[in-house]
Amino acid sequence: MKQPNPIQAALFLVLLAIGLLVSWTLLPPPGGILFLAGATVTLIVALAIPAAIQLANQWERAVVLRLGKYKGLYGPGIFLISPLVESVVYWIDTRIITTSFTAEKTLTKDTVPVDVEAVLFWKVVDARRAALEVEDYRAAVSWAAQTALREVIGRSNLAEMLEGREKLDLELQRIIEHRAEHWGIHVSSVEIRDVLIPGELQDAMSMQAQAERERQARVILGDSERQVAQKFEEAARTYQDNPTALHLRAMNMLYEGLKEKATLVIVPATVLDTMTLGDTSGVIALSQTVGKPAGGKKAADQEKKEE
Repeated sequence: MKQPNPIQAALFLVLLAIGLLVSWTLLPPPGGILFLAGATVTLIVALAIPAAIQLANQWERAVVLRLGKYKGLYGPGIFLISPLVESVVYWIDTRIITTSFTAEKTLTKDTVPVDVEAVLFWKVVDARRAALEVEDYRAAVSWAAQTALREVIGRSNLAEMLEGREKLDLELQRIIEHRAEHWGIHVSSVEIRDVLIPGELQDAMSMQAQAERERQARVILGDSERQVAQKFEEAARTYQDNPTALHLRAMNMLYEGLKEKATLVIVPATVLDTMTLGDTSGVIALSQTVGKPAGGKKAADQEKKEE
């Protein structure tokens, strides 16, 4: 029931004040019954005339019945009705309305119990049908949304619900729209806000995801090792066909090892023979020479003289 509008309230007070003033003037209180009758008539008139003036806001539509039969829709703005003959039975809000709804402990197609929360955006596009075709269109829309949600959950697997929410949103919108269009309702959109699954299943899914990540990491590592082995094989073929390149590479390896202040470098003789760098003693002597400080030569000459 809509609250009286400001025009009705102001008009009621004005008519009541005028009526009482006239009654007081023409039928003073000592008149007794006549004054009481005049005050009663004044009150009835003050109530009836404002009741005939109705005000609908921009987003409202008034459903008016005349002696129980549908007369028409009125609003927005001011309109008049006949008191005692006509009445406003519904004030329909034509703005977009949001309705949240849930489905608790509902089994999916793969028998997983889930709790799903969703929100529905809808509006009344035919106020006449919304008022006359269904007893309570708001409750009807809410129940239709809940049953549609349970139906969609029962036809979907858990993976589809977690990964394909947009598809489920469109399916829900289609089902609810089909059911509510007979009531003059248009469904703008449906959005699934959250899907809650049992805690033990969350742990299992987390372990599965972790195992999948580890598997992918090992696959990537193995592929990297394969690529590295291929590059080594290509390098070996290059050195095999080009001894000069192999010799330069060997010298570079020795240089890198000796420049880090190393005093001793041990290299297998077979490697030296392959790289044509001489025997192990030559490498040791080279390392000792590189590793000695600037005054090392004088000390060596002194030791030679003493011998």
